[in-house]
Amino acid sequence: MIKRTGGRRMTLNAGGAGGRQELADYHSSRWYVAYTKARHEKKVSAHLQMKRVEVFLPIYKTTHRWNGRRALLQLPLFPCYVFVRISLHDRLRVLEVPGVIHLVGTGGLPTPLPDAEIEQLRNSLSCGIQAEPYPYLYSGDSVRVIDGPLVGLTGKVIRRDKETRFVLSVDLIMRSVSVNVEESQLERVYAAGSAAG
Repeated sequence: MIKRTGGRRMTLNAGGAGGRQELADYHSSRWYVAYTKARHEKKVSAHLQMKRVEVFLPIYKTTHRWNGRRALLQLPLFPCYVFVRISLHDRLRVLEVPGVIHLVGTGGLPTPLPDAEIEQLRNSLSCGIQAEPYPYLYSGDSVRVIDGPLVGLTGKVIRRDKETRFVLSVDLIMRSVSVNVEESQLERVYAAGSAAG
């Protein structure tokens, strides 16, 4: 079966057991990442909600200074990205929204994110954890959170202003978020083949 979407041709093999799985995946809802124009994340999110698309736009609060005055702002935690829960079948509903550039993926197809990763991020932010954007890390000490609302997540550890920060990286979009943690909540993750201790 050949399906034409947004000027692109997508081939789905509906024959055999593998084809039924591909077709089922095409119609099942998963989390994807929509890449947006700069500073369009909130507009895109609102527009998608009006279209009844499940959206997750993590926000953080920060203070900015303009002309000597301070303003409290709520900005996207992942600038230029909005998380959407859709089936691939419904991706045009997202791509038609003004401000959406494309769905993040490889080989011309959107790549789904693990549900657990999104739910952990959602739960952590709903617990009131103070998060802020952080540059994506390519190296550093790998750690696993062993206590608190982020338990089970792995990431990097950094120090900032005498505080320990845990950096969670979303590899697909090459973005990271840092949060304050206690060192006692972390354990080092050793690479395969290296000795612990």
